[in-house]
Amino acid sequence: MSFSQEVKNEILRHRITKPCCNAAAAYAVACFGKYFDDRGVVLQTENEGVANFAQKVYRRCGIQGAILRKDRPTGPVFEFSVKQPEEVCKLLELFGHTGKETTLRIRPQPFKCQKCVQAFIATAFLCSGTMTDPEKSYNLEFLSTRHYLSQQLEAMLAEHDFHPHRALRKGANTIYIRAADHIEDLLTFMGAGGAAMRIMDQRLYNEMRNKTNRLSNCETANMGKSVQAAVQVQMAIERLEAADALSALPEPLRQTARLRLQYPDLPLAKLAQKFDPPVSKAGLSHRFKRIQEAARNLPAAAQTEKDQNDA
Repeated sequence: MSFSQEVKNEILRHRITKPCCNAAAAYAVACFGKYFDDRGVVLQTENEGVANFAQKVYRRCGIQGAILRKDRPTGPVFEFSVKQPEEVCKLLELFGHTGKETTLRIRPQPFKCQKCVQAFIATAFLCSGTMTDPEKSYNLEFLSTRHYLSQQLEAMLAEHDFHPHRALRKGANTIYIRAADHIEDLLTFMGAGGAAMRIMDQRLYNEMRNKTNRLSNCETANMGKSVQAAVQVQMAIERLEAADALSALPEPLRQTARLRLQYPDLPLAKLAQKFDPPVSKAGLSHRFKRIQEAARNLPAAAQTEKDQNDA
């Protein structure tokens, strides 16, 4: 089962108790179904529960509709329809439409209370909404071929601070929300609080995973730098030792060289504690730089000594 279907099934379990909210839900079926005019109302859906829900809310409004199952290669489609002339007259009167409108617009007549808006938006999602699995991305959409209807739905969502956006894709008006926190709020508003919690959990998991990855990458980079620095110091000491030049160094540097050779794998902070008295990391780092400098000067010093011997 897709995440969209899980969200819709959770919304379907949410009971509509007030008659006015039931009428608002029926109105959303008309607005976001396949068509709504003087021929009646038709909604096509792959979710049998949505078709049953549509039939139920219309029945509660005193309007009878039928459900027809249509088998297709991609799976069954369930069509809810109200086509009987006397039933069509009832629904047109209920919604305040003539059925002859050239452009379908949302009328204020079916909305009697704030929960009517919730029922309308939730049912609009049942009929035309999709939701991406939060493990992949955050994206909730409403699809409609009706331009003005989409504009009005966008305005309703914006009025409740869900921050929707609208785009035209392949001839369909798409209203989408991609911010996870706004999707969580909208799902809760529509009665899908469980789905909202799942997105919240996934978002926290993603944030923790990203933070862990950043820390790991940072630690790996720092470790690489530390290892490289330790190898360079080790090589410098070995060069000085091979040239019998360690004895020419000041005692603090000779002590530093001895301890580094004795503890080649110790990090800088722990090696600093081996001194008596202990030295600071900055002080030890400075000593290493002086040892490396002495090793770099070895060829020049050796050449000078050779020239003096030849003279």
